[in-house]
Amino acid sequence: MILYEYPFNERIRAFLRLEYLFDRLFFFAQPGDARLHQAAVIALFDLLDACERADLKSAILQDLERQRTSLSALRDHPDVNQDALLSTLGEVERVSAALAAQGKVGQALRENEWLVSLRGRLAVPGGATQVDMPSYFAWQSKPESVRHGDLQRWITPMQPLSEALNMVLQLLRGAGRRKDIAAEQGAYQEMLGGKIHQLLRVWVDDSLGVFPEISANKYMVWIRFSTQDGELKPQQVSRTVPFSLALCGGG
Repeated sequence: MILYEYPFNERIRAFLRLEYLFDRLFFFAQPGDARLHQAAVIALFDLLDACERADLKSAILQDLERQRTSLSALRDHPDVNQDALLSTLGEVERVSAALAAQGKVGQALRENEWLVSLRGRLAVPGGATQVDMPSYFAWQSKPESVRHGDLQRWITPMQPLSEALNMVLQLLRGAGRRKDIAAEQGAYQEMLGGKIHQLLRVWVDDSLGVFPEISANKYMVWIRFSTQDGELKPQQVSRTVPFSLALCGGG
C-alpha cells in the first residue's frame, strides 16, 4: 500500500514538509560516500530555511500542549489503558520540555562561520566546487568517520525539534479511524458538514497503478484518481478504485 497525506491547513503542511526534510537529513547523514554527505548538508540548510520562515517551534509546542490537555482528560476513563496513557503523557512532557529549553532552533549552526559561508555558496548552482570553496572539497576528502562525526554534531541541536515534531504527527495520525471505500468511476466525495479536521490520509494498493489528486476543506473531501502515461502526464481513470481513508484531528 502507498500512503498519501493531505493537510487541511498551512500549519500541518509546514509540519509535513519539516518531517520530509528530517527524513532526508537522517538518511543521507549515515556513514557513507561523500556525495551522500553533500546531500545531508543541503538538507540541513533546507531545515534551517524552513525554521526561519515560520515560528515552527512555537507551533509545535502549542500542538503538544493541546494534545497533553486532551490526553489528560482521559485519565480514569474506563475504556482507556491508563498505563499506556501515562506513558504517552510522560513522553509528551519530555519532548515539550526539551524543545522549550532550546533557544532559537539551529542557532549554533548559524553562528558557525564556515557553515554560513558554505550555505551561501550552495545557494549558487555549482557554487561549492573545489574551485569556489576548496575547504568544502577538503572536508569531503576527509575520512568517512570524520565527516559522519561532524554531521552528527551539527544535527544534535536539531534533535529536540525532530522528536517533538514526531510526537505531534504520531498523535495526530493515531487519532484517525481508517475505513475502506470504493471510488466509483475513479472519483469520491464526502461531505464534512463544517467539521474541522487537520489531516487526511489515503492508502492505495500500489498494484493498481493510480494515485489520488486531493482537495479538501471543512465542508467536503474530493478525491480523483489518476494514472500516468508514458510521459508521466496524469490521466484520470474512470474505473472503480478501492482505497482506504482516515480523517485525523477532528474537532
